[in-house]
Amino acid sequence: MSRDEPEKKTVIITGGARGIGRALCLAFAGPDTEIFFNYSSSGPEAEETGRLVDAAGGHSTGVCADVADEDAMSAFFKRINDETGRIDVLVNNAGITRDSLVMRMKASDWDAVMDVNLKGAFICTKLASRAMIRRRWGRIINITSVAGVAGNPGQANYSAAKAGLIGLTKSVARELASRNITVNAIAPGYIDTGMTARIDAGKKADILANIPLGRPGAPDDVAGLAFFLASDCAAYITGQVVHVNGGMYI
Repeated sequence: MSRDEPEKKTVIITGGARGIGRALCLAFAGPDTEIFFNYSSSGPEAEETGRLVDAAGGHSTGVCADVADEDAMSAFFKRINDETGRIDVLVNNAGITRDSLVMRMKASDWDAVMDVNLKGAFICTKLASRAMIRRRWGRIINITSVAGVAGNPGQANYSAAKAGLIGLTKSVARELASRNITVNAIAPGYIDTGMTARIDAGKKADILANIPLGRPGAPDDVAGLAFFLASDCAAYITGQVVHVNGGMYI
């Protein structure tokens, strides 16, 4: 690298193949950024994310790996450290749903949601923080949900995991602040993604009726805020939960 060539930042985004994750990859895409993202199953979505990042002038590497598998994620993070020597930004975005009323919910569905949505964020935060501490700089952004603060019927597992993610955010923010590492959470409301596309029309109408702005959000609404929180403009913001919900929870 020449003296005139700026150092490339390394950004890790979990669950980056589609929806909010893809929007996050594109928000950070640029010639000064190396983007690494994971995805849970092979398919065209991850390849499309990589193509779009390249088209935006960036470079990305996608890896099929389970965020709840500590061995797999340790190997993923080691690869990143070996290739770039740094981790600047981590966005814990990976998430799944297994909806059911609590009296009918299978323990396996509870465990699956907790593993991906909360344990996965813990594992990635632990691994990323080690690299950030060495360089005394870093940004960790957790994608939680309005369900984590307001609750949602039929989503006891999802709501509990997202509430736990808020607690993780606040605790780790206190632990890492002295090392110039900020940790914040973004709580999206009803965002127009493949996950919300499965909601039936009647329920969608009820949700929209309770959003003062009267429309769903877009993945870019979340990604733009994440980009801001990772920037120097947000250097004095840590331990916060920022809501992106059109006013559905105030």
